[in-house]
Amino acid sequence: MDLVDQFFYAAFTVDSVVFGFDEGDLKILLIKRGEEPFTGKWALPGYFVKKTETLDNAAERVLEELTGLKNVYLEQVRSFGKVDRHPAGRVITCGYFALIKISDYKIQPGSTGLAKRAEWHSYKEIGELAFDHNEVIAYAFRMLKRRVRTQPIGFELLPPKFTLTQLQHLYEAILLSDESPENNKLDKRNFRKKILSMNLLVDLNEYQEGVAHRPAKLYRFDKEKYRELENAGFSYEL
Repeated sequence: MDLVDQFFYAAFTVDSVVFGFDEGDLKILLIKRGEEPFTGKWALPGYFVKKTETLDNAAERVLEELTGLKNVYLEQVRSFGKVDRHPAGRVITCGYFALIKISDYKIQPGSTGLAKRAEWHSYKEIGELAFDHNEVIAYAFRMLKRRVRTQPIGFELLPPKFTLTQLQHLYEAILLSDESPENNKLDKRNFRKKILSMNLLVDLNEYQEGVAHRPAKLYRFDKEKYRELENAGFSYEL
């Protein structure tokens, strides 16, 4: 048996876990599959890697073809290679991870027919997905949960101007998503004291408009200030 017969027997796919945040709810972008296997089943946007492209290039191409998203920063999470994870045969997938502001992008499946629809789904209500995509999401979510405590990546999910309440709801959606309803809230006073003490938020001296409740003050995240503090040894920890 030569090397080709012995080792060159697997195909590769890429699957992207794209997180968004809307109305206090952490969401994940899913597609409704347009081909077998699992036609009509919800799944992560993913497909096979071509012989002539890198994994990163494939992830960018596939995400755009299936959802219309482009110019999105994608980071590799890890590979998933259970022998029986794909009904067609030996298929290894590389999972990717992205955080985007939902309002900045228009979701539109391409003309390939591989995705009947592309929609945002609440992380808490995604149900059973095709292949092992629930496992891929679970791993990516654990990665998000770890990082959001030690890096200010959560701000990637918020609009440029946000309230402290919106920021708190974001952290609750990520850090306390698995808690019971009575324990899925952060202490408002302690959270605000901690986040403001970092001096990473700019008070815009502006307030919400067009809201039914009392307008709240708006802030923005100071990326330059964070870089300066990080270079000086600052540790972001929430």
